[in-house]
Amino acid sequence: MENRILGLHHITAIANNAQRNYDFYTHVLGLRMVKKTVNFDDPSTYHFYYGNETGTPGTILTFFPWEGIGRGRTGVGMATEIGYSVPTGSLDNWAGRFREMGVSMGQQAERFGEVYLPFTDPDGLAIALIQHPDDRPVWETADLKENIATRGFHSVTLTLQSIDATARVLTDIFGYVQQGQEGNRYRFITDSTPTASIVDLLEEPTGTLGRNAAGTNHHVAFRVANDAIQMEFRDKILSKGLQITPKIDRDYFFSLYFREPGGVLFEIATDNPGFTVDEPLAELGTHLKLPRQHEDKRAKIETSLPVLS
Repeated sequence: MENRILGLHHITAIANNAQRNYDFYTHVLGLRMVKKTVNFDDPSTYHFYYGNETGTPGTILTFFPWEGIGRGRTGVGMATEIGYSVPTGSLDNWAGRFREMGVSMGQQAERFGEVYLPFTDPDGLAIALIQHPDDRPVWETADLKENIATRGFHSVTLTLQSIDATARVLTDIFGYVQQGQEGNRYRFITDSTPTASIVDLLEEPTGTLGRNAAGTNHHVAFRVANDAIQMEFRDKILSKGLQITPKIDRDYFFSLYFREPGGVLFEIATDNPGFTVDEPLAELGTHLKLPRQHEDKRAKIETSLPVLS
């Protein structure tokens, strides 16, 4: 595989309530819970991973559900919209489903020639379903089948006071190219992968800075095949004068973190070792899995976590 960034790996956001978050993403959106674990730095808080059947990179949305943290503010210096690919012709079905389930949504519109439906989760996190050709395997539920179900990420939108320095990270380090512009929205894409390949930069020079809490995105992770390639990108990032963490073992992938010049926290995450390293495929997300350094405190941690029904 080429030594390239392979689009998006995962996106991590913040929620206010674990049960409500679990219900929305598994029952309303129909995603699979592929891993139920805890925050490495705060083991009294869950870390949920949602995705397709196998938790393929490019389908993974994760959450820190900090109970009672309150609503954040979406704004400049953060990722402000998550885009999911859905089949052509499915948006009317989704709109009807959202109406029945009381989901807050906007009107269908068009962006870069593709029709999309914007909506928000219970904490106000902005998401869009975007009609886009995508043959990735889906996770089906009783009422969300192949003809409707989400395929994984289409894109992520970053809101910035100025796009210039962030655009250079995407093009000069990550290998993206600018594909188009609509108003103050600039689209960047990589040809290293046919899916989860788009980053939109929204330029708002007088926009209000965002504040991380529930309903906001914490960071955006980009995908590489393995940790050898990952370390090559670490060298590239350092050569551009940016600060970046050492390699961190997150049990299911290896991570590097750096804050790009526009203020968004970026991660570079590997495909290896994957989510079946500690659970068989059929049982993904059904057990509480703890980072190795917290396993000896399991009884205390289990008592501190909200019980999911």
